[in-house]
Parts: sequence; structure tokens; C-alpha cells
Amino acid sequence: MRADATRAEAAAPGLAEAEVASARVQVAEKQVAVTRAEGLAQVEVTRAQAVADVERLLRGFLADYADVLRVDASSLRLDPELGTLAAERRCPVILMHNRSRPQDARFEERLGGRYVGARYDDLLEDVPREMMELADAAMAAGVAREQIVLDPGIGFGKTVEQNLTLIRRFDRFKELGFPVLCGPSRKSFIGYTLDLPPEERVEGTAAAVAVAIARGADIVRVHDVKPMARVARMCDAILRR
Repeated sequence: MRADATRAEAAAPGLAEAEVASARVQVAEKQVAVTRAEGLAQVEVTRAQAVADVERLLRGFLADYADVLRVDASSLRLDPELGTLAAERRCPVILMHNRSRPQDARFEERLGGRYVGARYDDLLEDVPREMMELADAAMAAGVAREQIVLDPGIGFGKTVEQNLTLIRRFDRFKELGFPVLCGPSRKSFIGYTLDLPPEERVEGTAAAVAVAIARGADIVRVHDVKPMARVARMCDAILRR
């Protein structure tokens, strides 16, 4: 189990694509020193050439490191060149399910953004099917199967109740045959469930992490690394020995 820390919030519901791209560039640049010191670089982008800095930064990281965990929040759909780049470097690729649309988001000052208009014919059929479509597209671009990690995209284009359902049934994603990541950390579905702002969501995050691990999550992506690493290790001690 890996507690994979980023020092920034996930893209917030309702944020315009240009704002998201800009924020990700700034976050990635701030992380250069930290990720190099830790020996693992994570870069999150939606387009290989969305802005010149993203392309420069991404290629710079992949040129310097063989072991790079790259999160592609658009899941290779916005820019197939990202798949080609990942295939060239044979770095791990996290493919995240994402039906986010700004018009489906609502924002409250204390609790932040949440999705209210996300509709699925059958949540537990639609999300796994679309995740497999992402994996198939990545492999068609040359990404090897063993490079792929799948992420159901907790908080991205899902209502509060849909996020709770996905974590409750996280075992559904293990059936796809790939390692699976869960990223519930401090997200608004926790805030709206417990009526808490982001800085008070550690316990809610711990509960979501524990359930996801119990249902088969292989990687958790968190902000509060020390307590969540302890949660992960304890879950593994109970469940996987």
C-alpha cells in the first residue's frame, strides 16, 4: 500500500479548464524539489501541450527519471500524445474516470464545490465500463498493460451519494484486473456528509481510506501522509497478512 502525497487539493468542482491547467503547472513546479528528493515525481496534466510549461516540465521529469508516477486527470482523452509519451518512457500511468462538467457543480463558501447534476444510467456499470475504455485507449497508444493503474475518480463528476457508493463498492473496480487507486482525501463528499470544511476532514478521509483498502484499493492518494500511512499499514496488518 502506498500513501501517495500531493501538496495541493484536487481540481475543484466548477473550476474552468484553463484555471485547472494553470494551477497544475504551478503545483508541479513547486513540487520539483520535493519529488526529486523523494525519488518519485508525479505530474498531473490534461494536455501534453496545453501550455508550454506543462510540456517542458513533463518531458523534463520523464527524461530524468525512470520511475515516475504520472497522473493524467483527462485520462488520455484530451491529448493522445500523453499516451505516446508515457509509452516511450514506460512510466506508470494512472487513468482517472472523469465526467466533470462545470455546469453540474455548485459551490458553497464553507464546504466548497460539489456535483449535483451528475447522471449515470447505472453508476456501478457505467464507471467500470468507462474505466476499461480508458485502459483500452491507453494500450492502443502503446502503453503496456503493466504500466496502468485505474482510478474511479472519487469527487470528479459524482454527487455526494455517488462518491459514497463508489467507495462502498470499491471491490467492483478490482474485477477489472488492474491495480486501483482511491483518492478521497479531504474531498467535498466528506465535507457535505460531516458538515466540515477541508481542514477538518482528516477523520472522514481516514474512514474512506480504510473502507477503500478493505474493498481492494492498492494505492491511496492523500494530503495527510503520516496519519493515512498509519491507517493504511493497520488495514494491511488486519486484512492482508
